[in-house]
Amino acid sequence: MEGKQKDTFTEQNFERKPSIYSLQLNELEMWLKEQGEPKFRATQIFDWLYKKRVDHFAEMSNLPKGLREKLENHFIITTLKTIAKHSSQDGTLKFLFELHDGFSIETVLMRHDYGNSVCVTTQVGCRIGCTFCASTLGGLKRNLEAGEIVAQVLKVQKVLDETNERVSSIVVMGIGEPFDNYQSLLSFLKIVNDEKGLNIGARHITVSTSGIVPRIYDFANEGLQINFAISLHAPNTELRSRLMPINKAYDLEKLMDAVRYYIEKTGRRVTFEYGLFGGVNDQIEHAEELARLIKGLKCHVNLIPVNYVPERNYVRTPRKQIFEFERTLKKHGINVTIRREQGHDIEAACGQLRAKERKEEAR
Repeated sequence: MEGKQKDTFTEQNFERKPSIYSLQLNELEMWLKEQGEPKFRATQIFDWLYKKRVDHFAEMSNLPKGLREKLENHFIITTLKTIAKHSSQDGTLKFLFELHDGFSIETVLMRHDYGNSVCVTTQVGCRIGCTFCASTLGGLKRNLEAGEIVAQVLKVQKVLDETNERVSSIVVMGIGEPFDNYQSLLSFLKIVNDEKGLNIGARHITVSTSGIVPRIYDFANEGLQINFAISLHAPNTELRSRLMPINKAYDLEKLMDAVRYYIEKTGRRVTFEYGLFGGVNDQIEHAEELARLIKGLKCHVNLIPVNYVPERNYVRTPRKQIFEFERTLKKHGINVTIRREQGHDIEAACGQLRAKERKEEAR
């Protein structure tokens, strides 16, 4: 699987017009040139899409009628139908959106002291099979187009527009494995980062992977300033294989080699996400082993007290044990924090709302 891997399901075109949200600015400029239109129209179109956030090409009033008709004939402006919207006591909003083909995805708005963060989904379902995650129930249905990922951010931004707020950061940690939909992921990142687009700073965007090793090397070579996280969840390869089947394809040794390459190539810090599962990976000996595994790396550990998923059998680590785990890592000089829980009362873990509301997709 070395080198560029063909993205799963990318051959599907759904016999429909492509989303204009899938086009980067330079790609839109190229399309305009092919249509005999001036290049500067691309900036105007981006302004209508991402600053004014219109839903119809007809609203782009400073474009010639002929160009608006061409846009209408060639593209769609992706719309997402809200099936469910759950509000948490802590201000978290979780959305269940329906796509054009009837499948559904989740998007989460999290409110922090430092701003509003949106967690986006990259696939309908997931093929990775992590044993603690509701997203994998029913497997992978299809990849999302870049425009369908962009549309999630815009949909949440339109909600925030009602209170004159804005999306200030993005985490690509929703349903699916982002690196399993690599080209759409890259297009999404460049579109939302573009100053003429949503203008979300690269260092305010985080991408997380379960550990598709060839894509980690690719991502390191992209030259992006995007924050990077690894879903680790175990300090040794045997335990990780039990929790995350992806480890059987790319074991912990190969993963850590890729992580070291990423750090050396980019000079950037890596975040290790470590979910704590009661009696499974949360003992002091696990913390000691984890410290040995990552000691000396430019990294940070994010400890995650797990949300209970009814379809899975994992239980929450006791609060005292969480702090003991944290103290053990700190004792070894590891930079570590405990993730603040958000949306615990609205089933905010990936895939939970979709599994509950749309059971036919989780079969």
